[in-house]
Amino acid sequence: MTTAKTPPAPARFRLPDPPEREVDEKMTSFDHLHRLGNAHHLLQHFIARDGRPQATLVAADRWIVAEPGSYRELARYPDLLIAFGVDPELYEAHNGYVISEQGKPPEFVLEVASASTGAADIGAKRRDYERLGVPEYWRFDETGEHHGARLAGDRLVAGRYEPFPVERLADDVLQGYSPALDLHLRWEQGQLTWHDPATGRHIATFQSERERADAAEARIRELEAELRRRQSE
Repeated sequence: MTTAKTPPAPARFRLPDPPEREVDEKMTSFDHLHRLGNAHHLLQHFIARDGRPQATLVAADRWIVAEPGSYRELARYPDLLIAFGVDPELYEAHNGYVISEQGKPPEFVLEVASASTGAADIGAKRRDYERLGVPEYWRFDETGEHHGARLAGDRLVAGRYEPFPVERLADDVLQGYSPALDLHLRWEQGQLTWHDPATGRHIATFQSERERADAAEARIRELEAELRRRQSE
């Protein structure tokens, strides 16, 4: 006998949609986080690493608030939000991340610089994410023109943000380590990249997985050809 699955209870409230972004803000966020599939690659990396697809959230462009009643006093919508051990369905139901409902702030937020948001990213947003208790706040700036730094991150220590060290690996490569993600973030020739410290390699992408599959297929063909050659001898 099959028992029908009980649908989830409707959310008690739903946050409004964030305001329409400025054109330059939409384009820079899209270019560095979505056009090449970075957000998807990150989600797949964490699912493969942790094995918790139902409790991992990689999202963007919706509000973070402390609790429902605080929406008008303190709310931000980051370019990227990452949280572990939370309820993605609740995020969808509330149209945003409500800390009191999820039980904790997201582990990581990131803002991508644009002319229209650069000053807020390093000023008001930094203060607000600090007040919301977000453990890590990172910023990426393709040119360094809008943030004053191409890559920067802060960690919450005793309720206040302190900067992460960022090292220069080469003239065109900067790198910082995120303990929350256990990943290296890089500013690499103007691109935002994500590297696994265990391997030193970029996390898996559509392209790298395709290349890996192609290489495996080519190797199989080589072995099959070698087997046929030996059998004919």
